[in-house]
Amino acid sequence: MERWRGRVALVTGASVGIGAAIAKELVRCGMKVIGCARDVDKIQKLSSECQSSGLDGVLVPFQCDLTKEEEILSLFAAIKTQHGGVDVCVNNAGLGHPEPLLSGATGGWRNMLEVNVLALSICTREAYRSMKETNVEDGHIIHINSVCGHVVIPAPDLHFYTATKYAVTALTEGLRQELRQADSQIRTTCISPGRVETEFAPRLYKDDADKAAGAYTGFKALEAMDVANAVVYVLAAPPHVQIGDVQMRPVKQPY
Repeated sequence: MERWRGRVALVTGASVGIGAAIAKELVRCGMKVIGCARDVDKIQKLSSECQSSGLDGVLVPFQCDLTKEEEILSLFAAIKTQHGGVDVCVNNAGLGHPEPLLSGATGGWRNMLEVNVLALSICTREAYRSMKETNVEDGHIIHINSVCGHVVIPAPDLHFYTATKYAVTALTEGLRQELRQADSQIRTTCISPGRVETEFAPRLYKDDADKAAGAYTGFKALEAMDVANAVVYVLAAPPHVQIGDVQMRPVKQPY
């Protein structure tokens, strides 16, 4: 990770859970991390924790609603002006709503598409433009995907969410092909964890306390730090190594 020291990484959805763990770990590795989310107060608190811990890098909080393209464009403009551009983009932000295919609300479906697919694609496009403009040939674009991007779990509440994650799988491979056609050394990877104990389930089942409480029972789930370690693993690979997908599950997870 030495070659990334002092360089700029954008982490979306950096306020809690996996995003916060990734942001803090990249700061530990000496990177300048731009952490964005709607709730910037939590990122500011995390930034203070990083500073007080004496970590080598720095976490810069930035408020951004990823459902609004103009805010994403403003984010990248600010990164260009204040930090010169991005070297690494970690598309971590994602969400789910329990909206089955036969009875789901269109608003919930649309919100999942906006965050999980469109925002990810806009950030990817803008990150590539930034890297190209500043002649960053060894950049890296990482999508935090899900095991749901590879298997359809028999859980109606997750079926539309699963469709968005299958899209992330296709987008990652499509991006790899386009980067190769552009004769670029920029790499792309998706990391597909199984069940991770975060705020995801309580938010997914915010109206069903029993489901939320039972989401992380039965077997030990992954921890956010496990996913952060996977991000460091793919970034630390030699520049000629393309890691397409890291699939990781709890040992006891059945699917």
